[in-house]
Amino acid sequence: MSLHDQPPRPEEPGDGSRRRLAPTRPGVVTAWAVVGLVGGWLLRPLGESWWGHAPIVSWAQPLLLLMAAAILGFTAWSTWRQVHVHHIPLEPHRAVNRLVLARACALVGALVAGGYLGYAVSWIGMDHELATQRLIRSVIAGVAGIGICAGALLLERACRVRDPEDGGDGADTSRAG
Repeated sequence: MSLHDQPPRPEEPGDGSRRRLAPTRPGVVTAWAVVGLVGGWLLRPLGESWWGHAPIVSWAQPLLLLMAAAILGFTAWSTWRQVHVHHIPLEPHRAVNRLVLARACALVGALVAGGYLGYAVSWIGMDHELATQRLIRSVIAGVAGIGICAGALLLERACRVRDPEDGGDGADTSRAG
């Protein structure tokens, strides 16, 4: 390999370049929700054929999901207040941790919401003694999954900072370094 065939060097910090992290795209979140919806819808018939009964949804699942949604919502609110109201910047490692948490929870929340809502749909019109119970608990868990996804997207939004090099037009940009 000659000197001219070498791959370009990665940009070094301090050379004026920035890497930007784009917000989570709605299409990606929707795709994860659709995968969850199909998986949840298939869970009842597969569970009945493999184990002889459909999986049970206890109150623990929706309550834990609601608690996770509340924690994410509170974290988004407190981050928003710190960064956008009080103008106190996050430490870089905390900002990255919150962005990673937000991205992961947005995708998993969409998957969980789709899964529980798909499982609920599979019980519609079923004449089974526990069908109504599983339907109601699954819908509540699905709504909690939507809450997790929404809280995560709000947290991601709260971590965004204004870029002073954009000419002061007020455009928000996410930065990860």
